[in-house]
Amino acid sequence: MSRANPLDIDDLSDFAPRSAVEPSKPIASDVIDEISRKSGFPSRQPSKKAPPPTLPAQPRTQRRYVTGRNQQINIKAKAETIAMLNTLADKLNVPFGEVLERALHVLETSLKEKR
Repeated sequence: MSRANPLDIDDLSDFAPRSAVEPSKPIASDVIDEISRKSGFPSRQPSKKAPPPTLPAQPRTQRRYVTGRNQQINIKAKAETIAMLNTLADKLNVPFGEVLERALHVLETSLKEKR
């Protein structure tokens, strides 16, 4: 079986190459900027004034303690809960692990009293 010729063209007399195109005149960059601004095309140039960096509501102090704790626990919490943990740690001047230990001890004691 023979395969069909995909270019089954016998007569190429109508075929003619395109004529050379004259190079277009360079367009001024001001005109290009104007057209792109009107069309809503975003500029890739950096903005003239960068927005100021946002700071946290309350600057937190750096906490570095040598406690002997070497296990990490990652939890998700509400913003209010994290703020409460930060406030308690600042008031007591202890690391987060100490606040957690004290809170768990109080919770365990209250659960034993309810029994």
